Amino acid sequence: MTNLRTEAINLDAAKRRAVDYLELTKPRILPMVLVVTAAGFYLASGAGLDMILLIHTLIGSALATGGALALNQASEEDLDARMIRTQKRPLPDGRLLKFDALLFGSAVMLLGVAYLAVLVNPFTALLIAATGGLYLFLYTPLKRTTSLNSVVGAVPGAMPPVIGWAAATGALSIEAFVVFCIMFLWQIPHALAIAVMYREDFARADIKLLPVEDPGGASTGRQVISYCLALIPAGMAPALIGMAGPLYFTISIILGFAYLGYGVHMAREKSPVSARRLFYYSLTYLPALLLAMIFG
Repeated sequence: MTNLRTEAINLDAAKRRAVDYLELTKPRILPMVLVVTAAGFYLASGAGLDMILLIHTLIGSALATGGALALNQASEEDLDARMIRTQKRPLPDGRLLKFDALLFGSAVMLLGVAYLAVLVNPFTALLIAATGGLYLFLYTPLKRTTSLNSVVGAVPGAMPPVIGWAAATGALSIEAFVVFCIMFLWQIPHALAIAVMYREDFARADIKLLPVEDPGGASTGRQVISYCLALIPAGMAPALIGMAGPLYFTISIILGFAYLGYGVHMAREKSPVSARRLFYYSLTYLPALLLAMIFG
């Protein structure tokens, strides 16, 4: 009986540790990354969708992205410890050691890159490795020094559909660049809304974000409106270059002006409530636009 109880305790501890390692990969963010990667793959494939290649792409992307996110958490352990919303993550809470996270993240990321190189194509592996490098070695340290990190971070954040495109075709095109631009422009209001929602937490950790440095909110509001405005013609571009049809064109305008409306509201109100509304709409805008691009 004692042995059975000991085995049960050990199994429970192993499960909790596995969950902690999984949490390092930010499983709430990863599905969105994979959905957008799949959308880029589908758009590039046209009628010749290779399901096996898509599955390999998603597996490799999940590994490489999850590893990069784990390494990001390892590098920001001290920042996470200062913020209320992140204090219970495995590293600041002491459930995992930083060395363990670094080893896990490096192994998983390298496995993902190797997986893509062998089972998808080397170009896709190179793109995701470069994306991870930009995320870890430029964006992540910039969060401690300049609010421009949001713009820099939007570059790797806009890469998933490009990676999906490269996986399907082995190359890039003007269409992939257009989708990249949409993703890039979409991210800035999305990220600034999060920064406004958690301004006090970010300030507590001394993370350099525009809403932290601009407590009055005027500059933040201008940035949100500017990027929302730029997103409207960018969102129309797929129809203009033949990627999508007139239905998509109409939907992109409606979605774009709605995004702008939420952005203007946040710029006027300058409140966490209005920022939350913008944030939630941003989560609607992107999948709706991609679905319209695919089917419209």
